[in-house]
Amino acid sequence: MSSATDPWGRVDEDGTVYVRTADGERVVGSWQAGAPEEALGYFRRKYDALVTEIGLLEQRVRTTDLQPQQAQQSIAKLREQVTGAHAVGDLDALVRRLDGLDELVGKRREEVKARREHARHEAREVKERIVAEAERIAAEETHWKNGGERLRQLVEEWKAAERVDRPTETALWKRLSAARNAFTKRRKAYFSTLDDQREDARREKERLVAEAEAMSGSTEWGDTAAAYRDLMRRWKLAGRASREVEEELWARFKGAQDVFFQARSAAFAERDAELRVNAEEKERILAEAEKLLPVTDVRAARQALRGIQERWEAAGMVPRDMRDRLEGRLRKVEETVRTAEESEWRRTNPEARARAEATVNQLRASIEQLEKRLEKARASGRDKDVREAEEALDARRAWLSEAERTLAEFS
Repeated sequence: MSSATDPWGRVDEDGTVYVRTADGERVVGSWQAGAPEEALGYFRRKYDALVTEIGLLEQRVRTTDLQPQQAQQSIAKLREQVTGAHAVGDLDALVRRLDGLDELVGKRREEVKARREHARHEAREVKERIVAEAERIAAEETHWKNGGERLRQLVEEWKAAERVDRPTETALWKRLSAARNAFTKRRKAYFSTLDDQREDARREKERLVAEAEAMSGSTEWGDTAAAYRDLMRRWKLAGRASREVEEELWARFKGAQDVFFQARSAAFAERDAELRVNAEEKERILAEAEKLLPVTDVRAARQALRGIQERWEAAGMVPRDMRDRLEGRLRKVEETVRTAEESEWRRTNPEARARAEATVNQLRASIEQLEKRLEKARASGRDKDVREAEEALDARRAWLSEAERTLAEFS
């Protein structure tokens, strides 16, 4: 076996493979089967694998949130692999790259420490904000349900926040607890005065019931329905009376509404019966409109549709339960005619035709040049060029076929 060398290693005559480092040569293996160059190629690939691993680690350190401790372990593992590597290449350069990574990870560790300090500072600000909001609720909030729910949420936010130093944590928690207690005392004091408020609510709702009952026989459907909506708004604002009174007043209030709205429904049903005549007319118009489909003469279809639309409007209103179905069928005809118009415009558009012709001409010219190149390649016996030209021709011919179909649509 003859010897072989490269800048970072060699194979001697007995097949021993060496790598050159700053500390001198080191044996990395032996190679008995095959040429020395194959041996060097094998051990160079070992080196390339190390380069790849180090590159990946560098990328992870620089572009991800890899923890410093985990990064340090990976660096140590790779350093051990490089130190005793059975590979041929610039191993010293790899060591220097790992040294650089060590430096970077050290900086990252300092950054992590700084972030933790910043997080503790932010946690204190978060908890101070929580306490301040709780104290505001304790002093000002009069919507008791919302206030109590918000205080519960603040306690959960407190638990989810990072901890701060013990003295600060204890002092802030005492303030939060005091705020919750103050809110509870104020809420109890408020509910002790509810009897007067319930009496006021009873009187207001009795007035609303009287108004509702007075309107129940009205036939002014629109205005009265709006008046009932306003009564409902005022009912909700009046507050609650005692449970028994509330239920009795609500039954009377709802009963008055039901009388009116049932009468309105009956009147609308009678009106709908009259409007069914209009619906029958529109059914006939639709049958005529749908005969326009499929569209074969765009101009004639548009002209006929215009007259159909005018007669449709003249036919008048239809029952509400039929309106969407009938309008939907006419809309489908209108959209089909509009789509046909757009298609006709695209087909006759001179700019689009010119672009299609230019594409066809360009592809034909390209095919002509490729055919000449193919003839030359065949004459010269260049098989690779022949295959490439044939593949390119197949693609261009497929594109030309599609482009010619597009151009034909303008004819």
